[in-house]
Amino acid sequence: MHVAGRIEDYALIGDMQTAALVCRDGTVDWLCLPRFDSPAVFAGLLGTEEHGFWRLGPVNGPGGRPAPADRRRYRGDSLVLESEWDTPRGTVRVIDFMPPRDGAPQLIRIVEGVSGRVPMRSALRMRFSYGWVVPWVHKIDDRTVAVAGPDSVWLDTEAETYGKDLTTYSDFTVSPGERIAFTISWEPSHKQPPAVADPEGSLEATEEFWREWVEHCTYHGPYRDAVVRSLITLKALTYAPTGGIVAAPTTSLPECLGGVRNWDYRFTWLRDAAITLSSLLRTGYREEARAWREWLLRAVAGDPENLQIMYGIAGERELGENELTWLPGYENSRPVRVGNGAAGQLQLDVYGEVTEALHLAHMTGLARNDYASLLQLKLIQWVEKHWDEPDEGIWEVRGPRRHFVHSKVMTWVAVDRTVKLIESGDVDGPLERWKDLRETIHRDVCEKGYDKERNTFTQSYGSQELDASLLLIPQMGFLPPDDKRVIGTIEAIQRELSTEDGFILRYPTSSEGDLGVDGLEGEEGAFLACSFWLADDLAMIGRVEEARTLFEKLLSLRNDLGLLAEEWDPKAQRQVGNFPQAFSHVPLIDTALRLTASGAYGG
Repeated sequence: MHVAGRIEDYALIGDMQTAALVCRDGTVDWLCLPRFDSPAVFAGLLGTEEHGFWRLGPVNGPGGRPAPADRRRYRGDSLVLESEWDTPRGTVRVIDFMPPRDGAPQLIRIVEGVSGRVPMRSALRMRFSYGWVVPWVHKIDDRTVAVAGPDSVWLDTEAETYGKDLTTYSDFTVSPGERIAFTISWEPSHKQPPAVADPEGSLEATEEFWREWVEHCTYHGPYRDAVVRSLITLKALTYAPTGGIVAAPTTSLPECLGGVRNWDYRFTWLRDAAITLSSLLRTGYREEARAWREWLLRAVAGDPENLQIMYGIAGERELGENELTWLPGYENSRPVRVGNGAAGQLQLDVYGEVTEALHLAHMTGLARNDYASLLQLKLIQWVEKHWDEPDEGIWEVRGPRRHFVHSKVMTWVAVDRTVKLIESGDVDGPLERWKDLRETIHRDVCEKGYDKERNTFTQSYGSQELDASLLLIPQMGFLPPDDKRVIGTIEAIQRELSTEDGFILRYPTSSEGDLGVDGLEGEEGAFLACSFWLADDLAMIGRVEEARTLFEKLLSLRNDLGLLAEEWDPKAQRQVGNFPQAFSHVPLIDTALRLTASGAYGG
């Protein structure tokens, strides 16, 4: 029985419309077709092999299963994965990739003999609707097709295949230089079959695509490898047809192993997408920035007063949350959720993040878009009326609404950037009135969100708790880095929200079975973005060596392929949360840029 690997055991491959996770033993345990947010065809990641998988590797492990690969890597700066096994009979390589789509989505796996003669096995178990539906599998000519409802998945290979135990197998042996390819393609079941793949041609085209894309990167500093891998990951999380960016390609990978903090991240959060846009702009990727701005304008359309904090990847608004009761969850972490109820929350900080992204696009010379400027003015008109209301905040708490300090700071950012837009002469607006609003919000935060006795800002008005999002105060320009209140807040967060190994928690969670501020039971890991924010702040206040040490410690948490999940579990010493996570890779890029600019790096 295959058991899902540790989260960091997985590699990401994708075609910028969906993505697959490939484990070290050559098993694809997660793939949604045809989109990131479609039901999974392989859902073994959240259950057992009964819920779908595709295993390809040498027959040399217990029970004929492959052992973990001895080596794996991405081919250069690409999303083409190579895994190699050294077996008693020789060495074999498997090349996994998804070509940028021109027609049907495809997952291609090429087996290449390196030395000796190595017995291999492919075991393909397709289960539609997240492992719920067993398809009808049959052959048409030399092709194997699995059909259920609206979906059909086609397997093409030169190897002989046979069916057993509702699984399609292929047993074969490879010699040095021999290459045998397997391809699965998805097509709506009522349409004609997809074209038969050209694996070798697709491999060449896929490598060329990534090589050309990476050439646009303008960062050439000491952390280039880490930055480029993060940029490739962010590109892979972009839904190419619309420019929408998913927070992660997975659902319900737990923030606490065995716990209930399991959420669906296969949607476009305005916050995550906006900060992703900022990182792409800072590293030379203006086309992605333009595409995201166009996505934003379509998603918000003529209704900025009802701005959602998240949308579907094509701009869908209905993201109803449901539980998949037949899936036992990753390491028994239940419930498994699809959809996300947070879509209906009020999160005031989103207005600041979106406005900051539009401001940065404007400042970096992205061609002017009159509707984008009009949208910005409309958003501030809404903020003017609602900034002083309580909300659910950046962490999407499911407890009572509060006056979160970070939310208020970001409404200040929204107004500040719009004032600057008006001052530039590009748009007209009530300049003096909004200058007064900016000052009013600033004064309100400093009076109600600051604890004078402890010299720190707090999570919300009137609370004693801290919150790592306060680390963004100097980065957003709300106060200068050398302000004693900023330094006091940084030091308080280091003191009160730090784990034993020096990483940062988002906020205090529940204890002794009580519900915390977020309305949930249980604990969570160190949220990786917060630790990157701390490294940024330390650099900004002149503690650059400490910042570099923390940053490089964070880099060491990446898996062998340079990928990060949402959080780090300091007790289990494992990555946790959805994977790979845009909200971890974006601040990695930003911190690398800041440390490079400050000269704070080793070597």
